[in-house]
Amino acid sequence: MIVAKDIALIFEGGGMRNSYTAPCVGALIEHGVQVGWVGGVSAGASHAVNYASGDAWRAQECFVDFANNPSFGGVSSFLRGQGYFNAEFIYERASDKDLPFDFEAFSAHPAQVELAATRADTGESVYFRREDMVSEADLNAFVRASSTLPLIMPTRFIDGVPYVDGALGESGGLLIEAAERAGYEKFLFVGTKPRGYVRPELHNEAAVRRIFRRTPAVAQALIDRPARYNAAKQRLLELEAQGKALLFFPEDMQVNSTERNVEKLRANYAAGASQMYAEWPRWEEFLQG
Repeated sequence: MIVAKDIALIFEGGGMRNSYTAPCVGALIEHGVQVGWVGGVSAGASHAVNYASGDAWRAQECFVDFANNPSFGGVSSFLRGQGYFNAEFIYERASDKDLPFDFEAFSAHPAQVELAATRADTGESVYFRREDMVSEADLNAFVRASSTLPLIMPTRFIDGVPYVDGALGESGGLLIEAAERAGYEKFLFVGTKPRGYVRPELHNEAAVRRIFRRTPAVAQALIDRPARYNAAKQRLLELEAQGKALLFFPEDMQVNSTERNVEKLRANYAAGASQMYAEWPRWEEFLQG
């Protein structure tokens, strides 16, 4: 066991690209790493709750073989109005049987947990924390809300409030500011974009506003996201330079965010595992420092 209560663990989203970072979740669980705070957005929210439930199998299954489930999604699912990714099934029904979740273990884990979603009506960031996660149904709804990609998935309403992907909020998808607000000064960040990635500005804002004319706050969030993402990324790099953060960036990402080919996802998982275990000694030193 490695007790690292002074460290905040941050997972980036990225859809099925998170098959690459799933081995990172598994390694943290297998080595008994206990951080003080864990947060995530979108697919990173799934990583965060799987870490807190201590389920290395589920961390892998979510982003690899589960994509082969006939209810997972696809074009026919999109045409039926269920979304290209069938979010209701993936996040709220699969935990009953296809992708069981140990809510009791999750509840017993000592780490603070924080997931971010974005209000589709105002563009405001909303943070769901431990005290909000009273039941498994609550938690499932929060993870789904954090992961709801506009157009690709139906909007998730919670208590009458419409939510979309947390990456469209103030963090740009990287929860470093939330971790710092929680009082942490050391950070382990697990990313799904290359180290040198800079999110490009949108060049046709008018088209975005037309597409999202019924939800102008979502349009504005999409327009604002590059600057927010890049600022958060720069903050992480600054913290790394100060010795306060350890950053994991993929070096051999092989899929995009919507990939559903299981063989490709398995290969991507293996590539992530290879990098993870090559870097593990550095992780161990940072976590125990």
